[in-house]
Amino acid sequence: MSIIAWLIIGGLAGWIAGNIMRGGGFGLLGNIGVGIVGAVVGGFLFSLLGLSSGGFIGSLVTAVVGAVVLLWVIAKVRKA
Repeated sequence: MSIIAWLIIGGLAGWIAGNIMRGGGFGLLGNIGVGIVGAVVGGFLFSLLGLSSGGFIGSLVTAVVGAVVLLWVIAKVRKA
């Protein structure tokens, strides 16, 4: 996957996860960062469950799920 696709999927996933978890995005660079890290987390979680996804939509879903989990963990750590 090209770097441009990584940035697009990361930005979209971060923006969607930000809207799901706290009602707003994190700015362009924040969205991309959250989305890319979320893609790694989502890929790890999907592999643990024996799931796989392919293509643009599958990668986006994986990244969004991972980003939501990442933001949830960060929110729990901040409260503690």
